[in-house]
Amino acid sequence: MTGTGIRLTAPAPGWAIDADVVVVGSGVAGLTAALRCTAAGLRTVVVTKARLDDGSTRWAQGGIAAALGEGDTPEQHLADTLVAGVGLCDEEAVRTLVTEGPAAVRRLIGTGAHFDTSATGELQLTREGGHHRRRIAHAGGDATGVEISRALVEAVRAAALRTVENALVLDLLTDEHGRTSGVTLHVMGEGQHDGVGAVHAPAVILATGGMGQVFSATTNPAVSTGDGVALALRAGAEVSDLEFVQFHPTVLFLGSGAEGQQPLVSEAVRGEGAHLVDADGVRFMLGQHELAELAPRDIVAKAITRRMREQGAEHMYLDARHFGAAMWETRFPTILAACRAHGIDPVTEPVPVAPAAHYASGGVRTDLRGRTTVPGLYACGEVACTGVHGANRLASNSLLEGLVFAERIAADIAEGGTGDSTAAPTPTVLPAEPAGTVLLPLIAPEARAGIQRIMSEGAGVLRSAGSLGTAAAALESVYEQAQDQDQDQDEDGSGPGKAAVPGVESWETSNLLCVARVLVAAALEREETRGCHWREDRPERDDADWARHLVISLTPDRQPVLRRTATAAFPPVDPGPVAPAAAGRPATPPPADAPREP
Repeated sequence: MTGTGIRLTAPAPGWAIDADVVVVGSGVAGLTAALRCTAAGLRTVVVTKARLDDGSTRWAQGGIAAALGEGDTPEQHLADTLVAGVGLCDEEAVRTLVTEGPAAVRRLIGTGAHFDTSATGELQLTREGGHHRRRIAHAGGDATGVEISRALVEAVRAAALRTVENALVLDLLTDEHGRTSGVTLHVMGEGQHDGVGAVHAPAVILATGGMGQVFSATTNPAVSTGDGVALALRAGAEVSDLEFVQFHPTVLFLGSGAEGQQPLVSEAVRGEGAHLVDADGVRFMLGQHELAELAPRDIVAKAITRRMREQGAEHMYLDARHFGAAMWETRFPTILAACRAHGIDPVTEPVPVAPAAHYASGGVRTDLRGRTTVPGLYACGEVACTGVHGANRLASNSLLEGLVFAERIAADIAEGGTGDSTAAPTPTVLPAEPAGTVLLPLIAPEARAGIQRIMSEGAGVLRSAGSLGTAAAALESVYEQAQDQDQDQDEDGSGPGKAAVPGVESWETSNLLCVARVLVAAALEREETRGCHWREDRPERDDADWARHLVISLTPDRQPVLRRTATAAFPPVDPGPVAPAAAGRPATPPPADAPREP
């Protein structure tokens, strides 16, 4: 039974594994947590959706940020992070990140990760958007994620850590007291087991990555379908800040009809001196921000989008012809190869770029030990909301966050933290436990592309009450259609409707619809522009009403309930009085034809 009573429609588990800890995900956060738990003597099982090295980490081009250079300090890193987060970072969480970060990077190096160094053996550090100092460590020029993934995967294999690959996690298992007792999962034919099974463990660490596939164009791999956030919501956990989706400003433009994962042109290219220009060669970022092309990502993405609208263009250009062939080949070989594969040579021509969905700053709400509001359930990496990123993630802080908080989770579990539910954040919404299990109507795989288009058109870089209301109504229609088809089925599965059948594609699509509905509800509720949440109809930042977080949970009837925290502090153990406008009610979108304000 889950905390809300909601679970995906799936066969009963046909096999089981017992462990002390199950880690779901195999990126930097998941594998770091697994290695630390194993080192503490805990029986640890890693469950991952594809192969061990197929997560989001391997796609990280830029690098990992930490105060490792001469003259740099954690305080300076903290200051840059707080500025990027636009008033919504939890300062204690950020201080934890930047203070513990340098040592965590050194431990990663000790694990076997090789970062680029100078002739004297010192780390080569570069700058990215929002950073006032060179503090980004990189590997292979622009293949940092590949190197980190390689080192961690090798360490996991050397430790003979038990892994279940090609496995989609389904739902959280809990005991009669509501404590975590494991997960159900489906192995997709190539792992150690076939079909639906279970891993029984008193501690579950979600490290499932992001949900970029909820949009048509994204830098995220195909596995990033929001599975961890959806599972947590069904389990009764709280999520926060889902409206803050970071759109990377410089993604290789492949045409207006391109969908799915798009090649990223790393921020590090701008860090080394590339310029953003329009079709006339005008550098439009000059005067927009003191850091010009190296402004925080939300500012650059907005500037590109504005310029595109002004000129009726589908993309802008990134001009780095002045780098020369040698620099492109040594510093950015991966990007160079990707561009050339699509018929563009950055050495001789500007690269067409446009924003695309990149990183979810929000996620499953945790405290500084990675504990969620469900006892025994932890979260780290992109699936989590620790309070570090606020309204906009500072470039290259994500890999560092995965490292630091994964180590903290492992330490908490090793110290017996799973037995102390009283210290975890107190839920601000406690849905009533239903008498029985509620099966979530499955969404047909054919609906996936439609959900992505709805989100890109209504909840992309540019948002308004009208666009978000239209998106909310369209998503609700998809949900209601699935519900009607499910109810039309007879006991033997026949009937006039065409209900989706249990399977990986329908489970993924159901997860995408779940996170899309919650994201749109949050974006509608936050009536201001802040960080990477840009409301055209509310263009100003509103600290009086909105220097605070939205905390969301699901009711047993599968509706999102939103509450505001009393202050910008995150995560709140006691959020205090609830703002009257969001007092525990299900989110209600405005009508689809709500007028846009100028």
